[in-house]
Amino acid sequence: MDRTTIKDIARLAGVSPGAVSFALNDKPGVSDSTRARVKAVAKDLGWRPNVAARALSANRAGAVGLVIARDDRSFAGEGFFLHLIAGMEEILTPARTALVLQLVASREEECEVHRQWWAQRRVDGVVLVDPARNDPRWPLMADIKMPCTVVGAMSDTPLPGVHIDDAAAAGNIVTHLINQGHRRIAHIGGDPTLEHSMVRRRAFAQEAERLGAVVIEAAATDYSEQSGLRETSALLKIGDRPTAIVYDNEVLTLGGLAAVAEHRLQVPTDISVVSFEDSPACRVMSPGITALRRDPSVLGRDAITMLMGILGGDDVEDVTEQPPELIVRGSTGQAQ
Repeated sequence: MDRTTIKDIARLAGVSPGAVSFALNDKPGVSDSTRARVKAVAKDLGWRPNVAARALSANRAGAVGLVIARDDRSFAGEGFFLHLIAGMEEILTPARTALVLQLVASREEECEVHRQWWAQRRVDGVVLVDPARNDPRWPLMADIKMPCTVVGAMSDTPLPGVHIDDAAAAGNIVTHLINQGHRRIAHIGGDPTLEHSMVRRRAFAQEAERLGAVVIEAAATDYSEQSGLRETSALLKIGDRPTAIVYDNEVLTLGGLAAVAEHRLQVPTDISVVSFEDSPACRVMSPGITALRRDPSVLGRDAITMLMGILGGDDVEDVTEQPPELIVRGSTGQAQ
């Protein structure tokens, strides 16, 4: 079926193509009755605006970008990014702005994607995730002058962003476990070069030292279920094994629970388990998994709202989210 054009609408409405353009774009130059007639004809014909043409005339791509540099095994099972994207779409859809998503294997590949997108005018701006120490994206954004916002921005991040208090969240977990008598607490995290990983590790160690406990840092993981199983097995084999393990996300937690079962141990009788991210799996398991409850869709909404403001020429201020709430379930108990 041929696409309905403005000329088709003009012919049936008995007006000029120019009048149709004024009416459909809600611009002055036509009467209210003409505007209503034109819109009624357009609706009957199933007309939809040509997004590409509009973007070209406005010198806009009509899209924003999100690049995630993660192993696809961990991304597929991690709910955080899915909820983050859903929150972004809550703002983008009413604004008739598309989201361009790409998965890459490394930060270098991500930087190259940003260069290509900006050179080809495929996006009007981007949301950046997983800030890292000495992040190469900061000077890149300044060099190519691409509008952007950062999810998980730190106090020294030189770009506008949404701040998350991971230190307070980690401290709450340690305090909860120590109040239950745990003195040897293990932490299984991800990429140690990521800012949020460093913040969590530091907060775990500082709070544990303050309260007279020890935190055992496992080897870095790729956030996958397999790496959670591997590192948990290694921890359970040491002589003075930890009495509690904290995982950086629900995918690592699932791998860890598989390892606990393989070693014929019980949660929480033999070992307590905490996840830094909540999920339906954490809620329906028996026992339920103690986890931090946060709504990543809020982060997505705030990051896109900031970005749309920047694209509109507004002065924007950073946003600091409330620390997530620790939901205590059956997976944490008194240390034996």
